Amino acid sequence: MSNTKVLPLLEAQGVEPCCPPLTERPMNADEAETAARMFKALGDPVRLRLFSAVASHEGGEACVCDISDVGVSQPTVSHHLKKLKEAGLLTSERRGTWVYYRVEPSVLAAMGQLLTPAAAAT
Repeated sequence: MSNTKVLPLLEAQGVEPCCPPLTERPMNADEAETAARMFKALGDPVRLRLFSAVASHEGGEACVCDISDVGVSQPTVSHHLKKLKEAGLLTSERRGTWVYYRVEPSVLAAMGQLLTPAAAAT
């Protein structure tokens, strides 16, 4: 039995994309820097697992206590979560002793717009 879940596509209304779709026009230096920072952060398997754990967690946010079982030590988990935050992929909020992470829907929509062919984006 598969435990995969189909996530709904979000409408990108009111989303300020970081960059135009790759097929629309060549990126300028600032756009390329922003996109590269996001993809570099997601290029590490542990970071990708953490990002996925947060994005797919019930309620759209996850306590670090619920997502830290990715095969590395807690300080390493904290390091990777910090890198995801620095890349603008996660936000966090401290509640008592725990930190809760969230992937803003606008981030997912903007990333999706970047990878969507220009003709399909309309």
